[in-house]
Amino acid sequence: MATDFSGLRVLSLESRRFQEITKLIANHGGQPMVVSSVREVPLASNREALDFASQLMEGRIDMVILMTGVGVRLLARIVETAYPLDEFVTSLSKIPVIARGPKPAAALRELNVPIAAIVPEPNTWRELLILLDQESTLLPLAQKRVALQEYGVSNPELAAALEHRGTVLISVPVYEWALPEDTDPLRDTVAAILRGEIDVFLVTAAVQIRHLFAVAEQMGAESKLAGALAHAFIGSIGPVTSEELARREISADMEPSHPKMGLLVKEASEQAAAVLHKKRTSSLPTG
Repeated sequence: MATDFSGLRVLSLESRRFQEITKLIANHGGQPMVVSSVREVPLASNREALDFASQLMEGRIDMVILMTGVGVRLLARIVETAYPLDEFVTSLSKIPVIARGPKPAAALRELNVPIAAIVPEPNTWRELLILLDQESTLLPLAQKRVALQEYGVSNPELAAALEHRGTVLISVPVYEWALPEDTDPLRDTVAAILRGEIDVFLVTAAVQIRHLFAVAEQMGAESKLAGALAHAFIGSIGPVTSEELARREISADMEPSHPKMGLLVKEASEQAAAVLHKKRTSSLPTG
């Protein structure tokens, strides 16, 4: 039985860590096909972020939830355009700050901001809510003004859940995810999937699926894409990404033991050949 990809064609839509995943796939015996699917764009207006900073420094914010490392760093740069950064950090240090996992925690440590709690793996908004419920005595939510740093797109389920717990929620969007300026590589990727030229698809973020299907819709191929992906091995970084796949009626064949890119590639390489053999032999006509 194969213990690596053994020459399988492996697709990733990773953007920020393009070179890293390309090397990982090749090191595990795959033929990497890595196509950037996301462009991080600062919001045209930083009004919400600056308004949040003003409220924070006036003592009108009771808790801050920071969702991404990129968002924390960009928020600091935005605030610095209007206020002294040390005053912002001092104000942030006076209230509970929650980090949704290690990346925002690392960015907060760079700023020397104390962290009240870090959301445990797999670091989704559901674990965030569980943490807040478990620590409700130390981190009460009812009638508290809670700032939520959003990332990419808003999460209405998380916002509704926080408001249901009695918070006065202040959304702080600091960047959005856009399609690449040149979508031709993504269009070529959709075409390759439809031709059956992809054996393995490794998904590291839900937005990658949204953008792939947005391009497929532009091509009039959205309805065919999910069916074509059913013949490939699908590796998903974790529950949030798997849920986005499920919305498109695509089942993830595996999630790594921990939501890490290296483990996703390694464990997918160990499982892909056997799963593909089963999928493809079961789809052959009988008789």
